[in-house]
Amino acid sequence: MPKNNNLKSILIIGSGPIVIGQACEFDYSGTQALRSLREDGVETVLINSNPATIMTDPSMADHVYLKPLTTKSIVEILREHPEIDAVLPTMGGQTALNLCIEAEDKGIWKDFGVKLIGVDIDAINICEDREKFKQLMGKIGIPVAPAKTVTSYLQGKEVAQEFGFPLVIRASFTLGGGGAGFVHRQEDFEEMLTYGLEASPIHEVLIDKALLGWKEYELELLRDKNDNVVIICTIENMDPMGIHTGDSITVAPAMTLSDTAYQRMRDLAIKMMRSIGDFAGGCNVQFAVSPDEQEEIYAIEINPRVSRSSALASKATGYPIAKVATKLAMGYTLDELENQITKTTSALFEPSLDYVIVKIPRWNFDKFEGSERTLGLQMKSVGEVMGIGRSFQEALHKATQSLEIKRNGLGADGKGYTKYDEIIDKLTNPSWDRVFVIYDAIQAGIPLSRIHEITKIDMWFLKQYEELFALEVEVSKYDINSLPKDLFLEAKQKGFADRQIAFMLKCLESEVHSRREELGISRVYKLVDTCAAEFKAETPYYYSTFEAEIETADGKRYVSNESTSSDKKKIVVLGSGPNRIGQGIEFDYSCVHGVLAAAECGYETIMINCNPETVSTDFDIADKLYFEPVFWEHIYDIIRHENPEGVIVQLGGQTALKLAEKLDRYGIKIMGTSFKALDLAEDRGSFSRLLQENDIPYPEFGTAENAEEALALADQLDFPILVRPSYVLGGQGMKIVINKNELEETVVDLLRKIPNNKLLLDHYLDGAIEAEADAICDGEDVYIIGIMEHIEPCGIHSGDSNALLPPFNLGDLVMQQIKDHTRKIALALNTVGLINIQFAIKDEKVYIIEANPRASRTVPFIAKAYKEPYVNYATKIMLGEKKLRDFNFNPKLDGYAIKQPVFSFNKFQKVNKQLGPEMKSTGESILFIDSLKDDAFYDLYSRRKMYLSK
Repeated sequence: MPKNNNLKSILIIGSGPIVIGQACEFDYSGTQALRSLREDGVETVLINSNPATIMTDPSMADHVYLKPLTTKSIVEILREHPEIDAVLPTMGGQTALNLCIEAEDKGIWKDFGVKLIGVDIDAINICEDREKFKQLMGKIGIPVAPAKTVTSYLQGKEVAQEFGFPLVIRASFTLGGGGAGFVHRQEDFEEMLTYGLEASPIHEVLIDKALLGWKEYELELLRDKNDNVVIICTIENMDPMGIHTGDSITVAPAMTLSDTAYQRMRDLAIKMMRSIGDFAGGCNVQFAVSPDEQEEIYAIEINPRVSRSSALASKATGYPIAKVATKLAMGYTLDELENQITKTTSALFEPSLDYVIVKIPRWNFDKFEGSERTLGLQMKSVGEVMGIGRSFQEALHKATQSLEIKRNGLGADGKGYTKYDEIIDKLTNPSWDRVFVIYDAIQAGIPLSRIHEITKIDMWFLKQYEELFALEVEVSKYDINSLPKDLFLEAKQKGFADRQIAFMLKCLESEVHSRREELGISRVYKLVDTCAAEFKAETPYYYSTFEAEIETADGKRYVSNESTSSDKKKIVVLGSGPNRIGQGIEFDYSCVHGVLAAAECGYETIMINCNPETVSTDFDIADKLYFEPVFWEHIYDIIRHENPEGVIVQLGGQTALKLAEKLDRYGIKIMGTSFKALDLAEDRGSFSRLLQENDIPYPEFGTAENAEEALALADQLDFPILVRPSYVLGGQGMKIVINKNELEETVVDLLRKIPNNKLLLDHYLDGAIEAEADAICDGEDVYIIGIMEHIEPCGIHSGDSNALLPPFNLGDLVMQQIKDHTRKIALALNTVGLINIQFAIKDEKVYIIEANPRASRTVPFIAKAYKEPYVNYATKIMLGEKKLRDFNFNPKLDGYAIKQPVFSFNKFQKVNKQLGPEMKSTGESILFIDSLKDDAFYDLYSRRKMYLSK
């Protein structure tokens, strides 16, 4: 039992819908917290409005409330559960903390006799209120940048006059750097100050002297009630001060900090953590360090909760910060808890790493037309990836290969910038692709001193880049047969992909792979063990690398591989890679359920994914976790090492689906729906022919591969025309055009961005109603798990639509057509597993827009609304373990559930906010209503037509 035996029932506040600045890392933390409490036999009550996450799965907490995150909901839950003893608000990001403070201010916790654990209100207030934080730092003798808090425009002008430019403006009590920015010139000051004052809920901003060019570090700490403190991880930002940490490339352990400066930083962090009040749990501290020999250290901020970086630090070290922080909040001390990795030592230890991790953010600027693309103090990324390697260079390459932006790593793919002016501009104005542009700059012959002068990135990092380019130049002197083994091995050890080496040697990727095998240059797998192998680790959490052979005294040569393949029957689940608009956390939910269902069927489960924020990459979800890029070369090597029965691709979104063709070509079994069927549904032309053969209506269409064909088609189809590329997710590149000029412009632009794509042009059914159905098919029978009707008209992407389950005004005739079409299509595609079909309804006739034989964005929503584990059932059908008739379906929903999209437009002031066929929402929430008379529904329905953009 927990040390505080009075805690029998605990309320956890989740983080709500995913927005830029608060993504699925809090879903991961909250899930760990719930599992941690359950281990101790504590009753858990959860409030969270996000249906797409594992955290809100009924199996995670004893009571899950999918309610809006408001004090009204909190009161309803506390009335329902008078047994709740305490609230843990530190797992749900800024949203949970802000809600907790509001409930405290209203006296709600006091009224219901609920105590706060894991943090105290004073600590939150000190850390969130910039002025109080500054005063506290002064009191304990820790230097901070010169700064003043202002609450009016006039005060702000006076401070600017005193400090001089450049300045930083930061809004109090915001998340992800909301309302923050640099001001370099007097004329921009007025706009930024007004914006900051408006963005802050208490209309307060801190103006401080900009520490431009200083280095930035983060420390993740844990503290228990006895004041034991451990530092779990030190993270160095490759980007200097001035770019939000969520948008920075970060590296662990710190690379360019001297040992004496590191010891000083540790002491300061511990002193800060001990000074902010009486609390036990996780904490994140950020510092700025001067880039000279003095290495002056300034404190930037401290967060008394698990943060975005806690998830990263947990995955980087294998130390489950949120899980341990939860135990500490309940009264345990660090020396009482076991180390989750070794199972033999205590949690009172500091991880030491014998590898390097690199995190790179993932942006989606293409979805925000007109947005300001340079990076600054306000976070703009929508997800992130992490690479693990034996060196910084290998980890950096693996991270760039994980991004899924059609790059194979740094350089060696012919896609870099070559124009001097363009390169200088990209370096001067930090942009999402600066990680690649540094390589281009070295390739273009720009000296390191000049790159350093512009970017202020530490010379050590730039030299690492220079070495990589020198290696590319060296390898390029050979061909596939003459490349010496030691040089080949060095290129692989530094992370170059087979594809990049093929580019250097002017040959095929498959030839590089074969030659590598001939020479015995094979991937080996190492454990992420947190203790640099000083103790035996028990966790099956691996990354790959390349090593030179070891020769023993008796002449035997081998490489050391720490991942031993068992002879059990195994299943590989391909993860969904980094979060992005169109492919978010809902696919991670599906992957986790797929892994758990395969385990129930007696398989050894293997997860491959590179997203540090998610539950699927927690080390104890699958039997084995390979933290690797979801990139062909890595996957193929793992599959050959593990020899599974097959691979599940239909749960990991477009990321996993895109690899189906290669898996099929290499004779690797795809579980469930075959590649042929997946491909048929993706290829717009072939799919429409299938509809034709089955006498199913669809909008008039044609396919085109160039602008000329598209213009000829337009004469037959009638405007408006919907233009759609094949093999994309989230409606990428979709446009509604109303004349030939727009059509030509759209087609030329699309084919420039996605070369060799087959475009589908179909007559857009203006004013049609849109609906969608999700179903499970076992090859013989079809069970429709849910039909949803969109409130917005057809033409707004389904991910951006408010949708009702069940439909609210489709008649029996229309519903019957939807059911018949769904069954027919699922069987015609030989679906085994999940399928999602979208419909347009006009004049009582149901047309097919598209079908996706995979897990869709809406499956978790329907599963939560009907309280049924549909992904579990579908996985068992994919594996051939069960048929539909083996399940007893019993959906339960009184009234309606509304899926409400959430947008992050506030991060992009000048962006076009109109909605159309291309998805722009970053997350969603679920709202339950008893009847259509509910004000929430009425409000949504009355605004439905206002958004449609052509």
